[in-house]
Amino acid sequence: MLGRTAGGLFWMFRYLERAENIARLIDTGLRISLTRSGDNEKDWTSILKTAGVLQSYSETHFVEINLSSATDWMLRDKSNLSSVLVSIEVARSNARMVRTALTREVWEAVNEAWMLITHALSRKVSERDLPTVLYLIRERVAYVRGSLHGTMLRNEIFNFARIGTFLERADSTARILDVKYYVLLPSAAYVGSSLDNVQWSTILRSVSAEGGFQMSYGQRPKPREIAQFLILDNRMPRSLIFCANKIVSNLSYLQTGLELEHPSNAMAQNLLNFEKDIGDIFDEGLHEYIQDFLLQNAELARQVEIDYRFYR
Repeated sequence: MLGRTAGGLFWMFRYLERAENIARLIDTGLRISLTRSGDNEKDWTSILKTAGVLQSYSETHFVEINLSSATDWMLRDKSNLSSVLVSIEVARSNARMVRTALTREVWEAVNEAWMLITHALSRKVSERDLPTVLYLIRERVAYVRGSLHGTMLRNEIFNFARIGTFLERADSTARILDVKYYVLLPSAAYVGSSLDNVQWSTILRSVSAEGGFQMSYGQRPKPREIAQFLILDNRMPRSLIFCANKIVSNLSYLQTGLELEHPSNAMAQNLLNFEKDIGDIFDEGLHEYIQDFLLQNAELARQVEIDYRFYR
């Protein structure tokens, strides 16, 4: 397969996943803000920082950070290269480039997602309409994912698409977990309180993990159990270890028949080293653990681009 085609598939599905995950992150901010009184600016500053767009926002905005300004920047501002609008447009552009590698069903799902989401974001989204728009984004990306699974051969095309998906998804889950450490409780005295527990439960809902968690741990979530579930549970499709295992599997498929092993395969195996006892993770510091994971995940993504010559 040509590197350009492989790169188009990889980035198409990274950007689709990114659009969905930005919607999830905004939903996290909405839910967490409901559990806090006052300091709305701090809430949304933390969300922008977690999304990795605070610096670019600060360079172009000179107003107080609030729900309206932050969500508009993350959803539809074209100067924000990670906004949902930019992500869905780049995903469709890549889909057009690799059109012959896609089934008709996948192409139509991408094109329809682009049309509906672009229309929904053609004007500033009001606070009242925000939940509906966020749901639309997640729904349309899910349709594309379903078309991929239901109609595509399990070949190189499929594996490049999945590598892009899981690299982006691992990044997002890690960042959403880290929201809990940027959106600080009023004081350390609140750790373990009902406010603390509500915020942890919000994290579960933001990655569509509440039902699965309750099946495994019951109705009364505890922070350590939630972290265990979202980091280490290999049954949970958005956990860090689940994503790492899928990346290893997809890269191993691409390696089949090649005499020389690509560096990205070894780097992917290193992600599996993050599977350790949850007690050790908390002892070392959850924030530090997540930041280390994000760094290695980003380095792996860059190495995949090099190994498979995406731009040649």
